Amino acid sequence: MRGSPAAPTVDAMDDILSTHPAKDTFDLPQLRAAIDAASRCASTCGTCADSCLHGDHVEGMVRCIDLCTQCAAICRTTAEILSRPGPNGDSWRSVVEACIAVCRECAKECSSHEHDHCQQCAQACRDCADACQTLLGVAD
Repeated sequence: MRGSPAAPTVDAMDDILSTHPAKDTFDLPQLRAAIDAASRCASTCGTCADSCLHGDHVEGMVRCIDLCTQCAAICRTTAEILSRPGPNGDSWRSVVEACIAVCRECAKECSSHEHDHCQQCAQACRDCADACQTLLGVAD
């Protein structure tokens, strides 16, 4: 898209996270990996759902479209919540756990379709679930 502002780079997000007053309470590389994976997954799932919606045999892709839409929503929310890592109790864990569950379900559905966009979506979902699971593993 012409005229769109450039997206922040990974280094820009690392820089801003490294200035957070509570930066010693989280594992910056794992946090950043989960934010990146969730953001990529949200975009990929949105594109996959749109591709399914505009492709042939839409009636056979309803479950895929539905799961991709749900996955995109939870991944956007997860990336947003993780981008605000201040002390906020353990509620973030529930969001991350929900993200993992939906990503795994979406990956299973998308991997059952032969479309390239579905295969790419399945991989993005697996990557997000893995990054979020790793983050939970290193959290206090």
